[in-house]
Amino acid sequence: MKKPSSDLPFMKMHGLGNDFVVIDRRSGGRAVDARLARALGDRHRGIGFDQLATIEAEDGVDARLVFWNADGTLSGACGNATRCIARYLIEEGRSEVTLRTDRGDLVARDAGEKLTAVNMGPPLLDWREIPLAEAVDTDRLPLPGDPVATGMGNPHCTFFVEDAEAVDLGAIGAEYEHHPLFPERTNVQVAHLVGPDHLRMRVWERGVGVTLASGSSSCAVAVASARRGLTGRRVAIDLDGGRIVIDWREDGVWMTGPTAHVADGVIRAAWIGAVT
Repeated sequence: MKKPSSDLPFMKMHGLGNDFVVIDRRSGGRAVDARLARALGDRHRGIGFDQLATIEAEDGVDARLVFWNADGTLSGACGNATRCIARYLIEEGRSEVTLRTDRGDLVARDAGEKLTAVNMGPPLLDWREIPLAEAVDTDRLPLPGDPVATGMGNPHCTFFVEDAEAVDLGAIGAEYEHHPLFPERTNVQVAHLVGPDHLRMRVWERGVGVTLASGSSSCAVAVASARRGLTGRRVAIDLDGGRIVIDWREDGVWMTGPTAHVADGVIRAAWIGAVT
């Protein structure tokens, strides 16, 4: 295979410790495929990330975003990466941006105090849309632990427990990610009520494993909690990486939190040629 002729610039970002490699392709450059994403996701031999995101030029919106998991699979949505990239574009001189994703067109705004808010769109509550393998009550899945299923551009399975800290998340996450009820696999969350409209949550992301935070998972947990009557529609969620605020409004599920643009670098052409 012919090796690429040039290095590939990238940015390293994170939202509450949910970390990303971001490649800005609005001016062209090498496309990302599953093999390259998987190699870059290796934290020992590549760069390492929970998700990789590319920023693509597209008519009618400020940019199109494409997300890859660390195992080289595509993801339809990534809330924290969307927020990080929105902040990056806002700092180019905009106060609001519209980003096209497989989830749909998402609006993001500067929320003040160095926070960024993104409308992740309405939740998907029908079993076909999530999707599930069969018609079941998505608020009361017929699974041990009585979880809730929610779609936020990718599937989510939420368990409400007495103590999220005490759960073996590695075991439960690996088991339910691949459960037959979820034909496209699923993200898995465990959460407990801390106080009024305040949750503690831990997350297992499909194709990645345990992560410090997940934006779409936070949205799904907030929606599930409101559906169960545990909280109202605006909640603060404490993740392993910090706090995020989710507000389920009439126009969609808004997510507000901090972002960090950690570093800029280049991926060497010779290394890309060797791994692809």
